[in-house]
Amino acid sequence: MNSHVAELADLRARVLAGPSEKATAAQHAKGKLTARERIELLLDPGSFQEVEQLRRHRATGFGLEAKKPYTDGVVTGWGTVEGRTVFVYAHDFRIFGGALGEAHATKIHKIMDMAIAAGAPLVSLNDGAGARIQEGVSALAGYGGIFQRNTKASGVIPQISVMLGPCAGGAAYSPALTDFVFMVRETSQMFITGPDVVKAVTGEEITQNGLGGADVHAETSGVCHFAYDDEETCLEEVRYLLSLLPGNNRENPPQVECTDPVDRRCESLADLVPVDGNQPYDMTRVIEEIVDDGEYLEVHQRWARNIICALARLDGQVVGIIANQPQALAGVLDIEASEKAARFVQMCDAFSIPLVTLLDVPGFLPGVDQEHGGIIRHGAKLLYAYCNATVPRISLILRKAYGGAYIVMDSQSIGADLTYAWPTNEIAVMGAEGAANVIFRRQIAEAEDPEAMRARLVKEYKSELMHPYYAAERGLVDDVIDPAETREVLVRSLAMLRTKHAERPARKHGNPPQ
Repeated sequence: MNSHVAELADLRARVLAGPSEKATAAQHAKGKLTARERIELLLDPGSFQEVEQLRRHRATGFGLEAKKPYTDGVVTGWGTVEGRTVFVYAHDFRIFGGALGEAHATKIHKIMDMAIAAGAPLVSLNDGAGARIQEGVSALAGYGGIFQRNTKASGVIPQISVMLGPCAGGAAYSPALTDFVFMVRETSQMFITGPDVVKAVTGEEITQNGLGGADVHAETSGVCHFAYDDEETCLEEVRYLLSLLPGNNRENPPQVECTDPVDRRCESLADLVPVDGNQPYDMTRVIEEIVDDGEYLEVHQRWARNIICALARLDGQVVGIIANQPQALAGVLDIEASEKAARFVQMCDAFSIPLVTLLDVPGFLPGVDQEHGGIIRHGAKLLYAYCNATVPRISLILRKAYGGAYIVMDSQSIGADLTYAWPTNEIAVMGAEGAANVIFRRQIAEAEDPEAMRARLVKEYKSELMHPYYAAERGLVDDVIDPAETREVLVRSLAMLRTKHAERPARKHGNPPQ
């Protein structure tokens, strides 16, 4: 027995060392870690339990029968992050360039099935060259099995894709099906067709990073939620995100002890937010003032900057915050902002994360490009997401809330559980100047002094329909609050709503706008 155990130990040592020192050095020379080094950074020390370490492919032809490395280019297993179970698979670029073959795919299928059955998050560390060409359609079928499981797990367990190398062709669709995508600048790329194909078909010349690098997907396409300069920082942030998410859709997000007083007054809010609705300010500073210890994790920070989506804690309880950003496009809703917020609302609702919406929105962005781009359809995605959400929902109107954007941003009429407003709120179909120009067009045109008449009628319209207590008088706002009391009001309201239960209508699934 001792000799057999020694043989096993020797075999394991060779597997853990990888294919060769040369291959490891080449990986490091590219500024990339190996699959096992990445897993060590992601999981708690000593917690990783590998599955199918000794798996090898059975393919023949094209020289494959002479190359049968253990693991077949993917390391799979489970471990813990801050003591909570997390499943993981990591492509090993040193073996077949991390390309996916039949055995490789079967290992991933198994770990995905285990994650779903155990009700624990799944993290994929992607660094692969796509389908293994030598295995043909078997490799493609392997991707199909991954996509099917991504869809099965959607809304059941958190799925996080970490892009640490190239990801081309159909392989890019698995990350797109997951809840969050992380990328590392310079070393990770995602695209359906690479630069060579683009040049051959369209004549356009572009680099891999220019076509599908981290900054492109973080700022332009919206495919990437988080982008970082190095793998160490990236994986540390993945750990932080996992600390804010439940293990599955049957659990609540982890709650922590809070040392930030519930009744802490936010006196600086009165100075942060100008009374003049046309003056910009940074909504992130408002969020920092309200949440526990000023800490939050912004999702899609560099894409659709006119709206903020963030995970934070209030009295130790995780909340999802959706807020207009007056510093970007005055905080209007446009196509990209609507899509960004809609997906975030859906994610929070799937994983029992209460929603807090901070409104300061002048409306939807007007323009031919927006209308032809389908702002109606895309804006309806956000409306549908809010209407469909059954988690606790609280909205707070800081300043203006005009037109359809007011309704879409979780107004009481579409199901917000509680709606609060600051004394600076203005809720109306449109701004007073625009409304006066429409309603009193004839009076203004016939007046001896049109400008004086317009100013008088604007003031009259504001006093009649836009004073801060108009909506409260009609029950559309539950209370008008002192900005300094915002944190306390939100925390106490969330505590009351913690046991909220909402019945869904009997249906297979809805048919949301696309």
